[in-house]
Amino acid sequence: MFTIAHLSDPHLPLPRARAGELLSKRVLGWQSWRRNRRHIHVPEVLALVQADILAHGPDHIVVTGDICNISLPAEFRAGAGWLATLGPPERVSVIPGNHDAYVEVEEAAGLGLWRDYMRGDTGEGVPAVRIRGEVALVGLSSAVPTPWFMAAGRLGEGQLTALGPMLRALGRRGLFRVVMVHHPPYRARGGWRKSLSDASRLEEVLRGEGAEMVLHGHDHRAALGRIGEPARPVPVLGVPSASARADEHGHGAAWNLYRIAREGEGWRVGVTVRGVAAGSGRIETKGQFDLLVEGARQAGISNAA
Repeated sequence: MFTIAHLSDPHLPLPRARAGELLSKRVLGWQSWRRNRRHIHVPEVLALVQADILAHGPDHIVVTGDICNISLPAEFRAGAGWLATLGPPERVSVIPGNHDAYVEVEEAAGLGLWRDYMRGDTGEGVPAVRIRGEVALVGLSSAVPTPWFMAAGRLGEGQLTALGPMLRALGRRGLFRVVMVHHPPYRARGGWRKSLSDASRLEEVLRGEGAEMVLHGHDHRAALGRIGEPARPVPVLGVPSASARADEHGHGAAWNLYRIAREGEGWRVGVTVRGVAAGSGRIETKGQFDLLVEGARQAGISNAA
């Protein structure tokens, strides 16, 4: 059995910004944080979630983006420090979100600070493949700077062209393929201005080559969907923000624990949803279910070239 903890959209507290750093789209995000978001994304909640994750001792931790808010250099430095508290790069995989690409930032002062958590086993960028036991983690980046009032994502032809052969090769090896992308591979909440612009192309690749699971964030809500034919769907799972304060209905921060184990020629994935209980200041189990996933070889992917 291999276990994965999945969290997303932690939105670490926004550090003080210099006036010159706000002479861009950043001013919108800064105003949003001051008026609203700082009351939703609170460090105390993130600390509860993180402690709960570490207490479960997963084999690997996946963060599906939006560590930042407005892509200040200070946010990337804070993000690097926070990632170190989750675990070493070999046990933590990160992909960027749209708030991590709010505006263009020089790599050395931005995403480059998280490089060890994002690159593949051979040092490659996206699509980045990390193999842990029988699990292959495939990281994609949908994070691109966008115009004002936009939060959309895009993979681009380069990633999409490389992804197909990569998934096929991993399938021939009989690995459990986990695709990680910040924006969900279908229309997001908020419509086209917040969605993955080339979601249909990603869906085409996944339908053609298959994967055993897709993990995403961005929507700040729990989600379970599927891509592909009913006979062999690809499960798609999203999680809420890991720092969101619970409302009166108990909707707030949560994370998923996946227990991946072979079952016959396929796989069984036990999913446990852990979230903040309203008014209690503690994390509780919100739900549990199993996913039965057909193996790549059952779908006709052989070891032959």
